[in-house]
Amino acid sequence: MPVYPFFIARTAAHLALISSIFCSYANGEQEHGRKANRPNFVVMLADDLGWNDIGAFGNTKVHTPNLNKLASEGMCFDQAFLTSSSCSPSRASILTGRYPHQTDAEQLHWPIPESQKIFPERLKLAGYFVAAAGKWHLGEAMRERFSVVREVDTSGFQLPANSGVGANDKFAESSSGDDRSGCSEWVNLLRERDSQKPFFLWLAAVDPHRPYEDKISARPHPPEEVLLPPYHPDTDLVRQDYARYYDEIHRLDRFVGMVLDELEIQKAVDNTVVIFLSDNGRPFPRDKTSLYDSGIRTPLIIRWPSTTKPASRCRQLVSAIDIAPTILALAGFPAGPSYVGKSFTSLLEGKEAPTRDAVFAEKNWHDYEDRSRAVRDHRFKYIVNHYADLPATPPADAARSDTFKEMQRLRAEGLLPETQSSCFLAPRPREELYDLKEDPHELRNIAELPAHGDTLARLRAEYRQWRVRTREKTPRMRTPDEFDRVTGKPTPARIRPRWSKQKMIEEGIILP
Repeated sequence: MPVYPFFIARTAAHLALISSIFCSYANGEQEHGRKANRPNFVVMLADDLGWNDIGAFGNTKVHTPNLNKLASEGMCFDQAFLTSSSCSPSRASILTGRYPHQTDAEQLHWPIPESQKIFPERLKLAGYFVAAAGKWHLGEAMRERFSVVREVDTSGFQLPANSGVGANDKFAESSSGDDRSGCSEWVNLLRERDSQKPFFLWLAAVDPHRPYEDKISARPHPPEEVLLPPYHPDTDLVRQDYARYYDEIHRLDRFVGMVLDELEIQKAVDNTVVIFLSDNGRPFPRDKTSLYDSGIRTPLIIRWPSTTKPASRCRQLVSAIDIAPTILALAGFPAGPSYVGKSFTSLLEGKEAPTRDAVFAEKNWHDYEDRSRAVRDHRFKYIVNHYADLPATPPADAARSDTFKEMQRLRAEGLLPETQSSCFLAPRPREELYDLKEDPHELRNIAELPAHGDTLARLRAEYRQWRVRTREKTPRMRTPDEFDRVTGKPTPARIRPRWSKQKMIEEGIILP
């Protein structure tokens, strides 16, 4: 009789083992299938491209056929905003899913610290081929988070020692033609990827960043046809400056087309999410480094044939910090607590339920000291200038532009109107409020008008709450300017390569 219980127990154990084997096999097959079906991702990032300077966002004069095609096959986001209008802080924010001040890389050329998580590393750990090509601008600690990095010869835009003349001196001297675009390795990287793995490609252009090169477009843009915003003078020199900017956009567009064509050749279109955006606004005064829409609004286009409706438009508010959790969600991974953005996968599916009521942006040091913050909802923009005693001097590359020279000339002659003079104004208003429906270029500050008192109070409260949520604090010491604001000449504060935030704290240049 005792044999039977033993036999039953042994049989049960065998059955359990067999069941476990089958379950493991089934789970493995399921996981294999899930991995096999994971989408690929291609992120193409323009450098200093204004949100409305491509055809898909209303500019009918600039030649962007490939971006127009991408838009016709995907979804355009009409209300997509960056968290910074400065290159490297904006990129750090996109990759970490955090606001710049949360990354410890909030000033220009500060590298992302090793302690920060970026979403590509999660994809790499999950078996993705993760690679970058073009402008780096992320710092040395981030290189190991990618399988391959093909950097253009700019020292990662962390900038080597030089004469201090230009923001990208080495690049200007050593590169020309397509190599200067930052895009010359894009297609090569796509061709050389590991075909056995899903892939994520971070393709970062230099175009249309200054300085500009002549004769780079097969279809040069006539200066008389460019579209000028009302805050820039309408002179021949300004129009020529814009025309060269348009030519750089056209070159960028050509490389976008080459990537799209290569995806077709590789039959990878259907399972690849293509994302295009810019890191900040056009490199002109009052655009790049400003918190106006011309500085922080981005031409976000996403194509995913299996999900996004062709030629569709999304009018919901989206922030750059939302890109990281969205990509992770599409790949089947939770974002985790380090990411403060919100996934907008539902918007890609055509659901118009809003994911945000407001977006937030910040301006920190970029060649010159400044500190401003912005809150934007669907209709209104609130800006608070913490260093209102300082003028809104444009970044060094824009300050050396023909456009700014014209503005300086006209101002000296007393011919520059008030609507074009904000870069020179000091002190500035502590607070700015704009009705974007009535004033899309943000030329009329209505902060002091009693009729808008409730709106001002509401957005003030939004800003205070955001500061608490994100643990945002005003620095105890200002960062010295790298250039003289009048002459444009470098100051002793200009050190290349620029020290990290931690190094500057250790050296006593800033206080934590």
